[in-house]
Amino acid sequence: MREQDNENVRGNGLKKRKQRVRVRSAIRKKLVVFLGIILLAFAWLMGRVFFIMKESGTEYQKQIYSQQKYDSSTIPYKRGAIVDANGMNLAVSEKVYNLIIDAKVMNDKKEYLEPTLAALDKHFDLDMQKIRDHVTTNSNSAYYIALKRLSYEDKLGFELEREENSNIKGVWFEEEYKRVYPNGSLAADVIGFANAQNVGSYGLEEYYNDVLNGIPGRSYGYLSEDETLRRTIKEAVNGNTIHSTIDINIQNIIERQLKAFNDTYKNSYRKGNGAENVGCIVMEVDTGRILGMASYPTFDLNDTRNGNSLLGSYLVEEVVNAAGYTEVHKTKTVIDEEVLAGLTEEQLYTNLHALWKNFCITQTYEPGSTAKPFTAAAALESGAINKNTVFVCNGNLEIGGHTIKCHNVYGDGNVTVRDAIAWSCNVALMKMGQALGAETFSEYQSLFNFGLKTNVDLAGEARTDTLIYKAEDMKSADLATNTFGQNFNTTMIQVLTGYCALINGGYYYEPHMVDKISNAEGAVVKTIEPRLLKQVISEDTSELIRSYCNAVVMKENDSRITGRTARPAGYAIGGKTGTAQTIPRGNGEYVVSFIGHAPADNPEIAVYVVVDRANASKQDDAKYATRIVRGVLTEVLPYLNIYMTEELSEKEKQELEALNLENTNHYNTKPEEEELDKLEEEPEETDTEEAVNTVPVWMTFPIDEETGHRKDPNTGALIDADTGDPITGRIDPISE
Repeated sequence: MREQDNENVRGNGLKKRKQRVRVRSAIRKKLVVFLGIILLAFAWLMGRVFFIMKESGTEYQKQIYSQQKYDSSTIPYKRGAIVDANGMNLAVSEKVYNLIIDAKVMNDKKEYLEPTLAALDKHFDLDMQKIRDHVTTNSNSAYYIALKRLSYEDKLGFELEREENSNIKGVWFEEEYKRVYPNGSLAADVIGFANAQNVGSYGLEEYYNDVLNGIPGRSYGYLSEDETLRRTIKEAVNGNTIHSTIDINIQNIIERQLKAFNDTYKNSYRKGNGAENVGCIVMEVDTGRILGMASYPTFDLNDTRNGNSLLGSYLVEEVVNAAGYTEVHKTKTVIDEEVLAGLTEEQLYTNLHALWKNFCITQTYEPGSTAKPFTAAAALESGAINKNTVFVCNGNLEIGGHTIKCHNVYGDGNVTVRDAIAWSCNVALMKMGQALGAETFSEYQSLFNFGLKTNVDLAGEARTDTLIYKAEDMKSADLATNTFGQNFNTTMIQVLTGYCALINGGYYYEPHMVDKISNAEGAVVKTIEPRLLKQVISEDTSELIRSYCNAVVMKENDSRITGRTARPAGYAIGGKTGTAQTIPRGNGEYVVSFIGHAPADNPEIAVYVVVDRANASKQDDAKYATRIVRGVLTEVLPYLNIYMTEELSEKEKQELEALNLENTNHYNTKPEEEELDKLEEEPEETDTEEAVNTVPVWMTFPIDEETGHRKDPNTGALIDADTGDPITGRIDPISE
């Protein structure tokens, strides 16, 4: 029995061994088949590679070489220029060069290295040990910027030496453009600036960034059929030029007056600038074209991060408010050299950012009494009052539980609508507001765009909708204070644009800084015409308001008018003064202003000056603003060929002589108009030859601007403009 069991065990073991042998054999067969498939696939792939190399190898080789050795490069475009109304450059892009070291080429032959390094040392201010270390330790480097933004003159000497020495290798110059502002700080607020990547910040540079920028070109490298390096170049498209409405001469006049103000009042009552801010805008009343715009303090557009521009300003700092938002608050610390040296990079940037903003369009303030003509216009236009309405002023008015004082705390007595503006009577204006009502008053504020953007083509204009009362939220005291420009905020550009509509017949033009755009070849691609948006008041109402504003400056024998000191010598102008308390009330700090137009009866330009907290013990004096206006108009009006109409005092004549300005009040018409009148006179009937012969030669001589007499262009002798007789002895200007 045991033997039989053993036999069975041996039989089972044999079966298992045979089974294992069969499994191993099957696996070996499968492996052989799999290996055969792999070998066949590999053979197919090798055949395919051989076929590709035979048929298309050269083409693929060219692509690889092109990608590895002849990569495409970018060709920079030239950012378009910004020019003034006369075509003078305000911002341009100049070609500059980056010095590139190609260590791979320089190390290609041993005779290249030393001559090249010696030439670099001779012509450029370089750390030659650093350059040598780079070249010797980075032998495969083909691109290392050694110097940036070299001028053509900077590289010329090296280029000439390289032409003479064939062993100078491995150096090349990469082209790019640098933004340059030829006039430094002139019109800095208006222009803005652009960085090395052609991204504009602030002003025209930001607003017209896409217009000024072009399209970069490309240079593609490849190998031709004979394996010669070829290049295909797609040229860059340069940016467009924008033609601004700014007149560089008017801009210069404005900025000189603002600087003169600062020089006068700097460190006067406290340490620091002549005021926290001073702004001025000059605008054409019938087009909305801005001829000049500036504020002080300012900065150099070619050195925007120079902290010295901050000296004299109040330090600003970032503060997180209760809602978790970061706000910029002005401190009472004046930035001097010590404070400036202690600023971190972040603090410096915060203060520069505040400086770069355009005060004339970004900062808000209460306009004060410059708002009074708007209230009067609304009351007249709506029929709430008429030109014969008379108000009684006793020095204050009780409204909504508040006693609100007049400009004249003793009272003005009986006040006409004209006198309400000329004397700046708060009580009369509050009574106009009561006649208007909150709903109508708010409608006219909206009509004049208070609370809305004017859409002037400059980056950063502030919207003031949250700083203007809605009719439903306006209580009686709010309405009262709003009528004379307190308790709501505006920007300079809002007020001046609305004022132009007040005095030009009621026509509201959108203010603008650019009137055409041309391409790199000089062809005009877009013309921007003056844009009339609406008529806000009738021409009759506008005429009344204009006459009221004229009385502010020109009313004779009236000691109560507020704007007399704004009148330039020889001119009749109109306007309105403004004085507004800042918040908190009673802190002794004021914003004063003057807004005006010239000439008085036929306005061509409007001017607005705002002085934000003058450096003086008594800030509530509008003369800080009127004197700036007078200085600006004294030069701007004759420059614009607007001739004097008023008699000059001896003091005024001396003033004009000191400024080298001509006395033009003897002209009934402009000299060029006189010449046109003569040309347009109908001659007696005669043949052409006889007519020519009857015109005396001296009649063709040009007018001498200093004397008004004709001047012989050949001899320089002066000729009497009426008789043709030579003039000898003392020569005085011709009078009427």
